[in-house]
Amino acid sequence: MNRRKLLQGFALGIPSLLASKSFANNILPFAENHKGLEPIISGPFKPTWESLQSYQTPDWFRDAKFGMWAHWGPQCQPEAGDWYAREMYMEGNRKYKYHLEKYGHPSVFGFKDVINVWKAEQWNPEELVSLYKNCGAQYFMALANHHDNLDLYNSKYQKNWNSTKVGPKKDIIGGWAKAAKKNGLPFGVSVHAAHAWSWLETAQRSDKNGPYAGVPYDGKLTKQDGKGKWWDGLDPQELYAQNHPLSENSLDNGMIHRQWHWGNGVAVPTQAYIEKFYNRTIDLINKYSPDLVYFDDSQLPMWPISDVGLRITAHLYNKSIKDKGKLTGVINGKILDENQRKAIIWDIERGQSNNIEPFTWQTDTCIGDWHYNRELYDRKGYKTAKTVIHTLIDVVSKNGNLMLNIPLRGDGSIDELERKVVEDIGVWMRANGESIYGTRPWKIFGEGPAQEGAAALSAQGFNEGKGKPFTDKDIRFVVKGENLFATVMGWPTTGEVLIKSLGANSPYRSSKINQVVLLSTKQALKFEQTNEGLKVFFPTSMPEESYANALKIS
Repeated sequence: MNRRKLLQGFALGIPSLLASKSFANNILPFAENHKGLEPIISGPFKPTWESLQSYQTPDWFRDAKFGMWAHWGPQCQPEAGDWYAREMYMEGNRKYKYHLEKYGHPSVFGFKDVINVWKAEQWNPEELVSLYKNCGAQYFMALANHHDNLDLYNSKYQKNWNSTKVGPKKDIIGGWAKAAKKNGLPFGVSVHAAHAWSWLETAQRSDKNGPYAGVPYDGKLTKQDGKGKWWDGLDPQELYAQNHPLSENSLDNGMIHRQWHWGNGVAVPTQAYIEKFYNRTIDLINKYSPDLVYFDDSQLPMWPISDVGLRITAHLYNKSIKDKGKLTGVINGKILDENQRKAIIWDIERGQSNNIEPFTWQTDTCIGDWHYNRELYDRKGYKTAKTVIHTLIDVVSKNGNLMLNIPLRGDGSIDELERKVVEDIGVWMRANGESIYGTRPWKIFGEGPAQEGAAALSAQGFNEGKGKPFTDKDIRFVVKGENLFATVMGWPTTGEVLIKSLGANSPYRSSKINQVVLLSTKQALKFEQTNEGLKVFFPTSMPEESYANALKIS
């Protein structure tokens, strides 16, 4: 089977092919002693799907349930939202027009120049991570690089285009890692740079209309073009990686999504590009020893055209065993089949499973855009603490974790509206955290009308906010030891709640209920258990942050 047919097969939707032995024999693995490649640590895990399927999710991750993410880098500097480095080169796009007004034409002032004006002058990692810990986060993750290809750490292999050499001239990951350690939080890094090869193809374009028609953007500049400029001596191709032909239908702005799996006519990266990505990521892991590595990729980076993602995964798992005496490492990947979910943690972007999953999973979402968007701030468009808490409760009931991004301004600060959301989450978590941390799914995840209107997952996820909103008729369950927690997703307007799944003849729980406590106030509540269900009578006064009310049932 040739590579073209392999890619066509994936595009046609045959993910099971990816885990097969015949497929694995057709990718191009690295030679074990390839000169210039970072070695992987030896241990029980080998760089194959079969070997990685013996993975067991570490207890720290299963118990944590709630993490915070700083998805922050140079694309936050314009404060114009997501995918700025790509869309600023798309003529007529909102970000293109914004860029013209703020910075000038992208043939003169490209994304490399945005990096140059990003200084992160208000960034205080210790204050921010402390804020996140106080709101209830049990682990913290930071952006190590995005599709814009700038490494936000002291990168051995992206030695000129990293945040210690350009832009803020600071070790961003080093600062975050130190802050996480000081706050006693497991530390994660998110890696997105595998896709820079095709994602930044827009930088090879030029305007079709207007005074700059036909003038190329800066995507093909070379080291020789920088003489006398701020980037004199730097090669933009080490950043943009655009010294290659365009992918098929590259002028179709939506094509990037259909080619995300390295198929459908994408310009396949060179072995040198793949090896450099591999070395950058191994260097990142070796320098900062993250507990978690999140990949913004279908399955793993460069899969199915290379096994580098498998090698990186085996290295992290084996390194955690070597460093800590037991397996503590976590890898996140997207769009996984059932066997791949045994090997790494399935991540769902901006969405939730509609079932209790057999393996721990994670959803990642944000209260706004992934990169800071001033427009959302101006119109007060952030998710509320109530929405975040409802998502967390629902996800945890289905054996998942929630990773929440709070977008930082370009200067590294958090705005006052975001801070209020974080603080409000903290109020609820301090009162109700016992119903979240260290829990496990019950026999069913819940009951109520919201699930009846739940939307199916689409690609990476993207089903959040598409169903019915939660009300006091929606209940979510988890267990911890002998206690069952039933969280009512609202304050009952009638003063009472009927939990149908806990009736006297319930097939889910046969033991007698002795006590029902409103967790936030520790108040024992009056209740009646009949064949119809468990009727719980709520107090007349509402506690603070009563949009979700955990009941401890024993």
